[in-house]
Amino acid sequence: MALVAGGLAFAAGLFWLMQMRLESGVDYPPYSSLRTDPLGTMAFYESLERMPNLTLLRDYSVDDRLPAEPHTVYLHLAADSSEMDEISPSLYSEVNGFLARGGRLVITYKYSAMANMLGDVKDKTADKTPLADKPDGKKSPPADSATPKKKPAPGKSDPGKTTEENPDVNLLEKWGVTIDSNPLDVLDSVISPVPVHKASPLPLPPSLQWHSGLIFTKLDQAWNVIYQRDSDPVVIERMFGPGSVVLVSDSYLLSNEALRGDRHADFLAWLVGSGRQVVFDEAHLGVAETPGIALLVRQYHLAGLAAGLVLLAGLFIWKNSPSLVPPPPEEKMAGFVAGKDAAAGFVNLLRRNVTDANILNACFEEWRKSPAAARPGPKLAEVQAVMDAEKALPARKRNAVAAYRRMAEILSKPTFSAAPPAAQPPILPS
Repeated sequence: MALVAGGLAFAAGLFWLMQMRLESGVDYPPYSSLRTDPLGTMAFYESLERMPNLTLLRDYSVDDRLPAEPHTVYLHLAADSSEMDEISPSLYSEVNGFLARGGRLVITYKYSAMANMLGDVKDKTADKTPLADKPDGKKSPPADSATPKKKPAPGKSDPGKTTEENPDVNLLEKWGVTIDSNPLDVLDSVISPVPVHKASPLPLPPSLQWHSGLIFTKLDQAWNVIYQRDSDPVVIERMFGPGSVVLVSDSYLLSNEALRGDRHADFLAWLVGSGRQVVFDEAHLGVAETPGIALLVRQYHLAGLAAGLVLLAGLFIWKNSPSLVPPPPEEKMAGFVAGKDAAAGFVNLLRRNVTDANILNACFEEWRKSPAAARPGPKLAEVQAVMDAEKALPARKRNAVAAYRRMAEILSKPTFSAAPPAAQPPILPS
């Protein structure tokens, strides 16, 4: 029992530790709506969840599917600057269908200190002219060749699988926009934010603190600049029929840290727009739902059955396992009467059913049923004679024990067969 209690206590402690880690959010990637520390976006998710007539969902799907419900807001947060350079044609068609249904696609980008040090998010290694060969003698801008391209999220579009008939699509090029970088100042290894100013008549804050050096360049005329850093756009919007696309070069304003110390509810409300359903994309961050037994258990509500099976298995193991503590010695009580074994019980059964006067006859009849008594011979006649003589005596003079011993003595004697006389040789005449 103590072992079972210790196992249950250990399991409860392990479950508590795992729950604490999940609640702290440290196991989830930055800008995940499941993360509760300053790098997460759970505060933004829960704020929208309290809005009336607004449905909140998280997308853990592992396929290239966007929500089919019309007027849905799809938040793709903390995207890599090169994430949209190569997508599959099927995903491009899915995006166009989503916009045609009146969806609003919001893409915010992340900015790293490494990208700020390199000075550019694009690969500018094509210009490899040595410094001595430069006509002006100036160094070319550092290339971002050390920044690896982000791998596609699990289940999302894989840029490596292409064919000549269906080449990958550069989504930003199709939309008429490119991403560049204007590095920020660094003070004590910390990127210093800069103010960005509103460039649109929308009722939004006149300025925001920006923590990203990413800017949008080569804009198509259909884009509307919402905020810009000096003359470089950082927040832009474009209509695609009934749908719309919003590109934001910084994800900081949606984080838990920003909602605590630098909250701009009007800007966040404009991002969401008038959609009736908001979906946070978690799959591209690595929080994907893979099919398996656990998914089936949750889908069909079999958690109680699984817990019952585990409890039943534990009880079975406990019942069949030997005890770790030796059993205590048995204490005999006063007036204790020990029981009898099977042999003693058989003797008592014979005494109750076979009388003293009939014991010899019962033994003789049982012996007659044996294979040895089935063969006729002189011993059978002698034993029968002893039995008849014992029965002829009066009851008071009978001695069953003595008669039994004479019969056993007769049967124990070896039997000798008389050899036939040897043939005499014929007498020859003289």
